Amino acid sequence: MTRIVAALAPLALFVSPLSAQGESPAKEPTFDTQLVVIETTKGDITVSIETERAPITAANFLRYVDEDRFDGTKFYRAMHLDWGEPPNGLLQGGTQMHPERVLDPIAHEPTTVTGLSHTDGALSMARYDPGSATGDFSIMIKDQTGLDATPESPDPTLQLGFAVFGYVVDGMDVVHAIHAAPIDPEKGEGWMKGQLLADPVEIVDMRRMDDLPAQSD
Repeated sequence: MTRIVAALAPLALFVSPLSAQGESPAKEPTFDTQLVVIETTKGDITVSIETERAPITAANFLRYVDEDRFDGTKFYRAMHLDWGEPPNGLLQGGTQMHPERVLDPIAHEPTTVTGLSHTDGALSMARYDPGSATGDFSIMIKDQTGLDATPESPDPTLQLGFAVFGYVVDGMDVVHAIHAAPIDPEKGEGWMKGQLLADPVEIVDMRRMDDLPAQSD
């Protein structure tokens, strides 16, 4: 398995001439997103889905949400990396190709097109070959930018990378708690062996924030 390398870009701090003269700095661009609550038996995780920057992947994820295809599925895989400060790796969940839940695969949206990146808390589609993603997704724990598209890579899979489509905005403590749950060393096959949770954590419900019931006083 290709080692994931987290690349940290240096940041340059500067004061622009306009700022020094009291002018307002240019505003960062904003993009349309959709908030979704992932209710699990360990607590809630709120994610912001990138409907504008990753429209194909976001629409696929939201269809699974709207059709209740994620309800009753599991977070089942916790990959732990042996470098960097722990926790480090990713948490994976979803439909696991269940025939009554899974939809047709979607076109691949590389990070070179969307401008998104596998930073801490990013949501990314699980897949085999590019264009095979369905209803399984991962949440990054620490920056895993080695999963971004790398056009100069000699490996065709790494050239396109994986598709980021959202970010955790609340509940990373829940993500960490699930990721830290015990692993069953005997479960799984091949490179998956040693990465599967002994007791997968149930995704009770997923829903758009717009659909949350009104709170009474």
